[in-house]
Amino acid sequence: MIVGVSLEPGPHERRVALVPAVVPLLAKAGHEVLVESGAGERAGFANRDYEEQGARLAGNRDALLGAAEVLPMLHGPGDGQLSPDQLRDGQVVVGLLDPLGTPERARALAERGTTAFALELLPRISRAQPMDALTSMATVAGYKAVLLAAETLDKMFPLMMTAAGTLTPARVLVIGVGVAGLQAIATAHRLGAIVQAYDLRPAVKEQVESLGAKFLELPLETSGSETAGGYARAMDEEFYRRQRELMGRAVAESDVVITTAAVPGKPAPRLIPAEAVAAMRSGSVIVDLAAESGGNCELTRAGETVQTGGVTIIGPRDLAASVPHHASQMYARNVTAFLRHLTDDGALRLDLDDEIIRESLLTHQGEVTNARVRTLLDLPERRPS
Repeated sequence: MIVGVSLEPGPHERRVALVPAVVPLLAKAGHEVLVESGAGERAGFANRDYEEQGARLAGNRDALLGAAEVLPMLHGPGDGQLSPDQLRDGQVVVGLLDPLGTPERARALAERGTTAFALELLPRISRAQPMDALTSMATVAGYKAVLLAAETLDKMFPLMMTAAGTLTPARVLVIGVGVAGLQAIATAHRLGAIVQAYDLRPAVKEQVESLGAKFLELPLETSGSETAGGYARAMDEEFYRRQRELMGRAVAESDVVITTAAVPGKPAPRLIPAEAVAAMRSGSVIVDLAAESGGNCELTRAGETVQTGGVTIIGPRDLAASVPHHASQMYARNVTAFLRHLTDDGALRLDLDDEIIRESLLTHQGEVTNARVRTLLDLPERRPS
C-alpha cells in the first residue's frame, strides 16, 4: 500500500506523522512511502532525508492525497487545512482523531467512506504498548511543562550553596499522576526541586515515591476513581468541591503547580479555584496541561498565558508539538507499529477478532463503528455483522 505523509496543518503544529527512520520498516512490510514536499522540515527532517531512506516525494497536497491509500496523521481531517471532503472513498486514516471530544468528525469521515483508526481508542493491553501514541505525547508534554515552569518562575529549582548564601529549592506540586504527571515529577526532581504529587488514585503512591517525590494524601473516598482501562473516571461535583478545599493549602505553599488531570471525552475537572490562586505567592507559576479540555484551574485560558495577582497561569495547547523532533520520532514509531499490525504482506488486514483493530476502528464502510462514539452521536447500537 502507498502510505502518504502530509504536512500537518496549523501554525503551531511542527510535528510530522512519519520520520525518515521508519521508512525502511514500512518498506519491509510491503509499503511504499510518499511524502508531501516539506512535510518534515518543521521537525528537522529534510526532503532528502526521506529520499535517502527510500521514500518518494509528492510535489503538493493534491498529488499526495490522490495517490495515498493510507494517511497517518497527527490530528486527522477536520483540523485546519485538510477537510474530509478531500479524501477518497476507502482511504485509510490513522491518527489521534479525538473521537470522544469531537465525535462529529467521525460522522464526517464515515459519510466520506473513510476507514479511520483512532489511536486514543487503543486498548490498554501489553500488545498495544508499542502503538500507544497518547503515552508518547504525554511523556513529551510532562517534560516540557516543567521547563516552561522553570523558565517562568522567579526562582531557581535546586538547592544551592553559594558565596552569597543558601538558596532554598523551589517547591513543585504535580496534580494528576498519569504519564504526563510522572514525567513532570521526574523532570522537576532532576532539576532539584522539592516535589509532591496528588492523584485521586491512591495506587499511584508507590510510583510517585519511586521518583523521589512525596505523595499528597487527602481524606477522600476514591473508590471507583479508575476505569477498567486504567483511565481516570469523572467524579461528582461534591467530590471535586471537597478536593479543592483540601488541596488549597498545598497549592498555596507551592512555587509551581503542574496540573494534568483529564477524563477522556469530558471537561477537565476544576481543581484550583480562583481563591486558591490568590493565596499563592507572587511570582508563582501554574502550568495547566488540561487547558484544551477546559483547564484544571478556574482561571486558565487555553492557548494563553494569564497573570493575576503576580501568579502566571500557562494554558498550553498540544505542548508536545513544541518539541517536534523527538515527539515526531516517538509518534512515528507508534504509527509504524500500528500499521505493521494492521497490514499483512502490504495489504489491509481488518481482523475484527483482534482487540487492537476492533477497538481502534472508528469508521468503516460508511458507518461509525465504535460503540462509545455512536452513543455520543445518538446513533443506534450496531448489529453484529
